[in-house]
Amino acid sequence: MVLKVFFPQCCNRADSGLLVGCWIPGHDSAVVLAVIHYPFIPGQVKQYIQQMQAQSRVELTVLGSWSLPKDGQEGMESFLRDLSTIFPKDRWLQISRLTGKTGFSCQVLERDQDGGAAQREVKTEDEEGGSDAAGQGEEKVIFIHYEQRKVMLSQLHPIQNGIPDPLAGPPSELRQVFQTVAHSQPLFFLDRYDDGPLKSTHWQSEGREASIIVELLKQASVPLCLLISWLLAVWTWICSVRVFSLYPLRLLSSKLSTCVQLSYRTEHMKTLSSPASAVRHTQFMRKANIFVSFLVDVALGMLLISWLYRDDRITMLANTLVPAADHVAQELEELLQWLMGAPAGLKMNRALDQVLGRFFLYHIHLWISYIHLMSPFIEGILWYGGLSACLGLTFALSLLSDMVALLTFHIYCFYVYGARLYCLKIYGLSSLWRLFRGKKWNVLRQRVDSCSYDLDQLFIGTLLFTILLFLLPTTALYYLVFTLLRLVVVLFQGVLHLSVDFINSFPLFAVGLRICRPYRLAEGVKFRVLCDEPGTALHLLMEINPLKSSSVLQTYRTPTYSCYPRDSWAALVKKLFVGELIYPWRHKTTKTD
Repeated sequence: MVLKVFFPQCCNRADSGLLVGCWIPGHDSAVVLAVIHYPFIPGQVKQYIQQMQAQSRVELTVLGSWSLPKDGQEGMESFLRDLSTIFPKDRWLQISRLTGKTGFSCQVLERDQDGGAAQREVKTEDEEGGSDAAGQGEEKVIFIHYEQRKVMLSQLHPIQNGIPDPLAGPPSELRQVFQTVAHSQPLFFLDRYDDGPLKSTHWQSEGREASIIVELLKQASVPLCLLISWLLAVWTWICSVRVFSLYPLRLLSSKLSTCVQLSYRTEHMKTLSSPASAVRHTQFMRKANIFVSFLVDVALGMLLISWLYRDDRITMLANTLVPAADHVAQELEELLQWLMGAPAGLKMNRALDQVLGRFFLYHIHLWISYIHLMSPFIEGILWYGGLSACLGLTFALSLLSDMVALLTFHIYCFYVYGARLYCLKIYGLSSLWRLFRGKKWNVLRQRVDSCSYDLDQLFIGTLLFTILLFLLPTTALYYLVFTLLRLVVVLFQGVLHLSVDFINSFPLFAVGLRICRPYRLAEGVKFRVLCDEPGTALHLLMEINPLKSSSVLQTYRTPTYSCYPRDSWAALVKKLFVGELIYPWRHKTTKTD
């Protein structure tokens, strides 16, 4: 049988005293948390352990005694051994540091049925060559040294939120060790500067680890959270006014990227200003990631503002925008003139070609008139729109996406006209093709059934099929050209949406922990031999394996609105082939975790 003792490195040189910790249920293991120094009163020790149990909800107990050889304390080891009668437990660990050796010696005292303490023989490394029969009553002790501060602050993955799963088994021994050290934080508040009757050694025994700046920020966050909560309540009340619930405004707010980002940031601020403290690790990491992401977003927005409003760049952009719009309109006119001729030597239907070309040219002239009508106000729109960057770079990118959608609205109209006309002909040809084969589409049963047609129906169907078939190349060419233009615009908006989604969802705080303090996010542990001296127990050092970077991104990525295509590439190609509309990538009703 192997007894594993998890011993903190900070207690290797502690003065003689009592070992405080707990036994791991279901495993032959003990976790040492602190050493209470001599002199002490046993009654005060029992009272102190009861208080720590109530605060930490950990089954703390006196595991045994710890002895460090010093001059003038020759009888200390026997005195500490006699304390096993005052703290009656099934096992009593008597650990002592040997003079001139790095390792420890350990004796296990077990209580018999009469209540007396009987010493159990402990097997050391130099005695392992004995017979198996003699080893049946022996017990081997392995000391596993761990860094108490790192284990207490680390979170072992995969994360368990404390919700019992009836299908899952009991937690592993390693997870119980991490949880025991993390929940025993009140035990580490007793330091050398306290005036109490007890003195102990642990990772904070030289003084509590704290920051004045952090404590001041905690005090200042309370009124700030109250102010933000009040402002959010006012904003929510304004948004719930019945006027904003009308169909046109509701539809417009669901299509504009700026409104979607505003609602998304509102949910973020509600999460940050919530008075409820983050009890679980996932809640804390979510709040921290949102807070750091918000700060970085605002910082990038302020950098953008400092660049925009310097050297009169707003005026330069406004003076460049109208000529750029005229240049795009001129290029579209030349493209339509090319399509109305003989594009690439193709023979088009002259009448349909002229009708479609003049129809689209008329829309271009309307769009140019609209741009020149709005040209005096473009500089003011850019000046006030640039101020939205003070809310964050994501707002500026969302506003840019909306401006691109408005400036390319004529391209969207061309695409919709061409797609609807092309889709009408494709579905018409497919229906007439079924007519030739003596079949029809059953709407009720959603399948193709056989059907008999008379001569007049076949004649009219043949005539319509011929007309649609010969007009299809002209329509398909216009549809292809404007679909390519539409895909360019959608691709640019998709890049903007991906940038906004990256800033909103990227776990900056978790990545920072992974880089600066990798032990905070633990994937597991590794052991290496620390000491293997003859006559002493085996000593191992437990080191934390940090979580992989890919796992950090996957675990702590903030849930956000999806900005990725909801269709596969095959479905997208099918939509383009049959003429179904391709919308931008952002979908407000779709959430991903």
